[in-house]
Amino acid sequence: MTTHHHTAWFNTAEELLNNLGSLFADRAFDFDTNCMFVQKNYKDLQEARFFSLAIPVELGGAGLTYSELCQVTQQLGQYCGSTALAFAMHSHPVALNVYKAQRGDTRAQATLQKIASQELIIAGTGANDWLESNGTAQAVDGGYLINAHKRFVSGGPGAQVLVSSVNHQGAEGAEVIHFSLPMSSAGIRVQNNWKTLGMRGTGSNDIVLENVFLPEQAIVARRPAGVWHPIWDTLLPIAMPLITACYLGLAEKAFELARTASTGNLELASLLGTLHNQLTTAQLALEDMVRCQDNYGFTPSRALTNAILTRKTIANQAIRNVVEQAAVLVGGSGFFQGHPLERIVRDVRAMHFHPLPEHKQVNFSGRLLMGLDPISL
Repeated sequence: MTTHHHTAWFNTAEELLNNLGSLFADRAFDFDTNCMFVQKNYKDLQEARFFSLAIPVELGGAGLTYSELCQVTQQLGQYCGSTALAFAMHSHPVALNVYKAQRGDTRAQATLQKIASQELIIAGTGANDWLESNGTAQAVDGGYLINAHKRFVSGGPGAQVLVSSVNHQGAEGAEVIHFSLPMSSAGIRVQNNWKTLGMRGTGSNDIVLENVFLPEQAIVARRPAGVWHPIWDTLLPIAMPLITACYLGLAEKAFELARTASTGNLELASLLGTLHNQLTTAQLALEDMVRCQDNYGFTPSRALTNAILTRKTIANQAIRNVVEQAAVLVGGSGFFQGHPLERIVRDVRAMHFHPLPEHKQVNFSGRLLMGLDPISL
């Protein structure tokens, strides 16, 4: 991805990104082998104020464009997939607030100022809660008591803020309450159960909320449960390019390893060329996702959401092909634990789980093309 005009921070960031990236690459094996959260990397990113990169300068951040934020995530992915993914999962709620702030939302502006002033880190359940969400909310004076068990909360061990949602059975039927709470709130507990095939350093542990008080002022949105809501037409075009950028970074690293391994072996030229075609497909898919997002200039619509999700599937297919073919080119050495490609092969498997998985995306798109609601009830 390229932009014609970079922000001041981005123009001076290459050395910083390379220095941090080298550290992250060196640490990646230990984090992966021990299923440890990338806490040291998060600390380095926090000290370098990466968690406020997307926040406008006038609100205390670096003012990166959305395209630049994707490029940073993509570069981090070349060094450590877990760090890049956890960073992306923090960044998309921040970017959502940037979108709102640009449209005069004073609450979003205040939220961004607070994040920047304290370099706060967010962990969220996001689309994993999807249309129904889960948990319960009981109305009490001043708010609700909530109970829930949330999964795939990336970056939880390093976060100060939890962004999530809960199902509430109200007088007018089931609704989903979206909220933001300090991670230190009484009753919030981060479990240590993230033992997975790949992306082992993201710390995507379950989070349990037991009788957590949710004050009314911490509620950021309400929507009907179980039906498609326009909130997704804003959230998905902001979240999915960032998440895809992480995995594209992994594919670019796999391609680099494959090209190095095949240099001088003319019998592998066609395979390397095929690999390059697949990488180009993935790069073009992400570039077009970012183009559709238009640096927060997009107008939310189901058609745009469909375009984003379709391109996410195309990118996923191509990224997976790049990594699989890179494993063929690198050969047996890449099968050993400790080789970067062995970790990358496992890490890219996680891309499937981000919304929407391919089998759900094609159904979503097909229903829209038939003039139906995108999700069957």
